[in-house]
Amino acid sequence: MNTILSDEAVAFVADLERRFGGRRRELLDARRKAGPPRDFPVETAEVRVADWQVAPAPPALRDRRVEITGPTQPKMAVNALNSGARVWLADLEDANTPHWPNVLEGQQVLSDVARHRLEHTSPEGKHYALHDGPLAVPVVRPRGWHLDEKHLPVDGRPMTGALFDFGMHFFHNAAELVERGEGPFYYLPKMQSHLEARLWNDVFTHAQQALGIPHGTVRATVLIETVNAAFEMDEILFELRDHASGLNAGRWDYLFSMIKSFRDAGPEFVLPDRAAVTMTTPFMKAYSDLLVATCHRRGAFAMGGMAAFIPTKDPVTNEAALAKVRADKEREATAGYDGSWVAHPGLVGICAEEFGSVLGDRPNQLDRQVPATVTAADLLDVASAGGAVTEAGVRGNVSVSLRYLLAWLSGNGAAAIDNLMEDAATVEISRSQLWQWIRHGTTTDSGVVVDRHLVEGVLAEEHARLAAALDDAARTRLDQARDLFGRVALAEDYLDFLTVPAYEEYVA
Repeated sequence: MNTILSDEAVAFVADLERRFGGRRRELLDARRKAGPPRDFPVETAEVRVADWQVAPAPPALRDRRVEITGPTQPKMAVNALNSGARVWLADLEDANTPHWPNVLEGQQVLSDVARHRLEHTSPEGKHYALHDGPLAVPVVRPRGWHLDEKHLPVDGRPMTGALFDFGMHFFHNAAELVERGEGPFYYLPKMQSHLEARLWNDVFTHAQQALGIPHGTVRATVLIETVNAAFEMDEILFELRDHASGLNAGRWDYLFSMIKSFRDAGPEFVLPDRAAVTMTTPFMKAYSDLLVATCHRRGAFAMGGMAAFIPTKDPVTNEAALAKVRADKEREATAGYDGSWVAHPGLVGICAEEFGSVLGDRPNQLDRQVPATVTAADLLDVASAGGAVTEAGVRGNVSVSLRYLLAWLSGNGAAAIDNLMEDAATVEISRSQLWQWIRHGTTTDSGVVVDRHLVEGVLAEEHARLAAALDDAARTRLDQARDLFGRVALAEDYLDFLTVPAYEEYVA
């Protein structure tokens, strides 16, 4: 790992922090002061009505019909690159516990990937290597602006996790990726405003200039996973227009953001069980339709959301789940998306088939204009979601969160739970729903009030059930998971991100 933390690389990322860290802190302060969005911003109306487009896509990103996501662990990286997907989202964010060894290993893996030399042998002796066929193009997702990297302080304070992730990857691999025509490409998470996009654009511009990489070589796809960003899609693309590649419908974090943003609003903003909220729910469909329309008007790719299912050996479960995945990808392709995400190589074929049936010989649908008249009221129409809050939903939120946090604290940020590949968004939605239900005294469909006492009881029961099957070390981590989850889900004051105290307290 010494090559990753070379003096030159450390100097490069430290310079990024000194140049841009202050603006990042100011933007985080602005987030805290801003209220939930109620309409499209008046001050940027000219950007929304003007006629402009982002830079044309480079050849390696013109066909993105299937993208596979996953952490930068060597085995999973090899499998993703060999999967037949067009793109691999190399996740340094929600699917990665930012233990320092994980952070450094991820950068080493990305360095090997850029040079097409990644190999791995498991403890059981199974060997993994890149095949001779086409490989997925790596697109790296750094951490969001809200996360620090405490293991590399700059001038006495932790540096920005996003700047460390981007800076190390760019420093070590940009020239190699340019030579291969494979980047450098990025996914940008958790943004809330065009000013945050402007900061990323300035980071890209400076980094390219500093290392002699032509301006506009970097391409970034922005995850629209906050309600605030949904009201500024045009503006975000405009700020990044020399470096923009598209927008992605980050559906799970979007639900988290909806709950978080309107947690203190009236009962009309209380969502039912998370399983009841799908992409056909009116406010989610409005967000989805607006994203496609905005992207294609601006010459940018519209990327669909995650299919998190993991194929199983149970044929009945498998058949039902695969049918849902197929229907979801058919819906996205028909709606005008240019591609979509899967979490397992076994789903690549289904996604490719559904998009192939719509695309034909075309690499994408950029030539398809999808009119969408979406109002602010449409984006905020949570009341029409339907569905119910159930006791099973309460228990499910607690159970999946404990199991995920146990994995996260053990160093695994992508965890297979109930035949789904879960990441940090799962816990963020779950604890936010419980907090909101308690705050509003929500009643389940069976007449039970969701209050602190109910959640504490379920938490104790689920903890005891899981602890019975664990060894001493794992039980200690489960205790930490219980304490952390209970503290944020039952807190009087809502905490914006559970991962912040989790990182500060439990990550060495």
